[in-house]
Amino acid sequence: MFSASMHLSPDQPLAGILAPLFALRSENDLGIGDTESLREFADWALENGFRLVQLLPINETGNDNSPYNAISSVAIDPCTLALSPEAVPELTEEAYEAVLAGVSLKSLRTGPVKYREVKPLKRRLLEKAFETFIETHWKNKTARCRKFRAWVKEQAGWLEGYALFRALMDENGGSEMWDTWPAPQQTLESALAWLTVQRAAVRRALEIKMRYFQYVQWLAFSQWRELKAHCDSKGIALMGDVPIGVSYYSSDVFCCPEIFNLGWSGGAPPEKVFKSDPFTEKWGQNWGVPLYRWDVLRATNFSWWRQRVQRVREIFHLFRIDHVLGFYRMYGFPWRPSRNAEFLPLSEDEARARTGGALPHFTPRDDSTYENREANRRDGEEYLRALLEEVGEHRLIGEDLGVVPDYVRPNLTSLGIAGFKIPQWERQPNWHLVRGHDYQRLSIATYATHDHLPLAAFWEQMCAAAQSGDGHQRWELEQLCGFAGFGIDSPRPMTDAIHEALLAGLFQCNSWLAIVMITDVFAETKRFNVPGAVADSNWSERMARTPAQWRRDKAQAGKLKRIAALIKASGR
Repeated sequence: MFSASMHLSPDQPLAGILAPLFALRSENDLGIGDTESLREFADWALENGFRLVQLLPINETGNDNSPYNAISSVAIDPCTLALSPEAVPELTEEAYEAVLAGVSLKSLRTGPVKYREVKPLKRRLLEKAFETFIETHWKNKTARCRKFRAWVKEQAGWLEGYALFRALMDENGGSEMWDTWPAPQQTLESALAWLTVQRAAVRRALEIKMRYFQYVQWLAFSQWRELKAHCDSKGIALMGDVPIGVSYYSSDVFCCPEIFNLGWSGGAPPEKVFKSDPFTEKWGQNWGVPLYRWDVLRATNFSWWRQRVQRVREIFHLFRIDHVLGFYRMYGFPWRPSRNAEFLPLSEDEARARTGGALPHFTPRDDSTYENREANRRDGEEYLRALLEEVGEHRLIGEDLGVVPDYVRPNLTSLGIAGFKIPQWERQPNWHLVRGHDYQRLSIATYATHDHLPLAAFWEQMCAAAQSGDGHQRWELEQLCGFAGFGIDSPRPMTDAIHEALLAGLFQCNSWLAIVMITDVFAETKRFNVPGAVADSNWSERMARTPAQWRRDKAQAGKLKRIAALIKASGR
């Protein structure tokens, strides 16, 4: 029997499904997907032939709710916790009912995630649980208290600084923007000194708050480890996600500023396809994440990165590094994203005048010469080898999309790191699509990630253009159909037959993993993120139904049965 805890190997091809946790629903959730929702979803996925579930990052987010702008490289977002008397030992029925009194659960569970309501609600429930923990276990030094103390000691390398950072966030109105806090609180060193001169009552209150945040992380890691064990027992692999960077306003920058170059913001070079975002089209994507000082990281044997992936390995079987290209060279901006609008209309000369002569560019070096390319390749290989020492072969996936230097994919392959194949982007020299049976086994095939148009929307966009007389789009449509092994005599809206043929084409490719986004399983057009857009709709869309409701819908169940048969026929 397949076991998710086995040595994951490309010898066993798998079908997977990508689902942002926040988008999942369960009958008793609190307006956002949680570990219980994921448990139900993973079981449902297995029933339908998917033996891998891929998630977006689950690290704690800031006030923009973006999983790719986390305020900690390790801490888990409290919103991911299942909070009920059954899920949290210290959360009593009485406390649970008291907190939920007056809350319209029907409204909370309808539509997208309402973060302004969900986050405070979960905070109140966790505070109630913590109060009980202190009274029942901490003060009485119970066995459960000893387990908590032992975990806190074990995780001290990241947990102590994080807890202080979170407590200071509370002191400053919930803002993670540490450079706007009172001067004595703006660095770890000065904050610790500030704390020592406070009145005993102030120190005590802050220490209790720090213990609260440690308790929340203890619960979080406990729930996620239990979830991994459940998936292990069922033969489902969990795939996590590690962004290349962390937020400028993170506990990591607060605690370890020496490993970051805070004068530069990481991002991606200009992409002409982003017509909806003039800044990205002209200057590129400015993510705002600080660049790394790799010389400082090297001096510590990359301990910060090792710690990061060690914690991820605790709760996931394998994980992808978002923008693995950043290990080889990173596109940097000499200004923070808050100034993007200022630079949008400027020429390069005008931009230089405002930055002291600097323009966005690749760092530490571009790929313009053979020597530069070789140096970038060597650097990337060194950094990735350090991570592989912590996680093992085939457990680290590299998201190698975008402007990909010619040395990256061969280097990833030599390291045993699978990269991505998006069929509509994989081209032969004659610009025809590469056929799926020619994909290398050590790869992940998918039609879309969370950043892309869902398959149905992509199809409809191409059809509309082709029907309006765009010959190139008609050719592209025919190419996609050819990849999937079928033809059409004229552009037409997506049908069940077309949808299932496209999925079959993906499952039948030679890639180790064939992953379908949850919206693409149901041929839906909703998006979880639009790159470059700042909108409440990003990171908040949810699936309309729960797994139980999918099972009860006869038409839906019939379609899923056909998809499961396609997966089985492909040998996955």
